[in-house]
Amino acid sequence: MTQASQLRILTVDDQMTIRIVLRDNLKRLGVVDITEALDGETALRVLLKEKEPPHLIISDYHMPNMDGLTLLRAIRVHPPLQKVPFIMLTGHADRELVIKARSLGANNYLIKPFTTVSLREKIEMVIGPLT
Repeated sequence: MTQASQLRILTVDDQMTIRIVLRDNLKRLGVVDITEALDGETALRVLLKEKEPPHLIISDYHMPNMDGLTLLRAIRVHPPLQKVPFIMLTGHADRELVIKARSLGANNYLIKPFTTVSLREKIEMVIGPLT
């Protein structure tokens, strides 16, 4: 079991509303260490300067500057980040996108809009039960 209060999670989405919804839902689950980025480019900069990688990355697919697939591809070539679990967030259930994301190393995906329950389920599928 994983203690939610000990998790460090990076959320990446260009829409402030989605970042707020993610943050509020993660806090409901007990997560307190949440870093937010508004696009893949910003997220990659944050990830490369941090001493310790996050326990989980939740990233939108469609964003300006650098989309979620490009971010995923970029982090999978950096050894400290290669094994960080990655959940792709998308506004629609696009089978090709899911297959592509999985082939690049995404551990799961979450379709917007989502609930606290569905977010928890996806996180637990990737990192194990939360306490």
